[in-house]
Amino acid sequence: MAVSKVFLTGRWQYLAMINYEIEPAILDPFIPRGTELDSWSGKTFVSVVGFLFQNTRLLGLPIPFHRNFEEVNLRFYVRRRSGAEWRRGVTFIKEIVPRTAIAAVARYVYNENYIALPMRHRIDVESGKIKEGGIVEYRWKHSSLWNHLRVITSGAPSALVPGSEEEFITEHYWGYTRQRDGSSVEYQVEHPPWRVWQVGECSLDCDVADLYGSQFVKPLSAPPNSAFLAEGSAIRVSMATKI
Repeated sequence: MAVSKVFLTGRWQYLAMINYEIEPAILDPFIPRGTELDSWSGKTFVSVVGFLFQNTRLLGLPIPFHRNFEEVNLRFYVRRRSGAEWRRGVTFIKEIVPRTAIAAVARYVYNENYIALPMRHRIDVESGKIKEGGIVEYRWKHSSLWNHLRVITSGAPSALVPGSEEEFITEHYWGYTRQRDGSSVEYQVEHPPWRVWQVGECSLDCDVADLYGSQFVKPLSAPPNSAFLAEGSAIRVSMATKI
């Protein structure tokens, strides 16, 4: 396989993930051409994910005032066969960042559904580590109200268990996006496996219908199937190629 040019590098840190089971039919209109839904133990998921994006570089260059920022996204899981290999990836319903320029570049390069809203975060860190029972929270201002995604950690981080739901959610190393002409693009995301904290409490507070669409109200209003906090790492994202 030819090596794709690296488009973006940086670090994803403190990924708060709240995962909801969803009827596959709800996601059918969003599936990029050439892919199919991926599932775990017969269940289809969407995840609301908040994290810190740090030390961001585009094509190797730092962008002043745009290196460190929050992101919150709603995503689901797909796969695509490439020869004998299944490439497991994610597709995004919507991604929120605090900088207009970041959203504009993502829309132009990948046709990702990025929007820019005021954002802030809270990370309970002590001596460089997440506190026991610490809060990790990402907030965004939408329709004049502050929304949030929040998890409260429990215990210490641990390695992913093979075959676990946490492994399924985090171990998708490709991205797929529908294009304006109906085609799809594919890009690779490289990072090592992440350790995860279990979560004692979690909450999502937002106007789901206004932000994501009325079809997501029921699944995102139900109790989540799981929630955890991933430690994060350095990442590399390749340039997109059409499939």
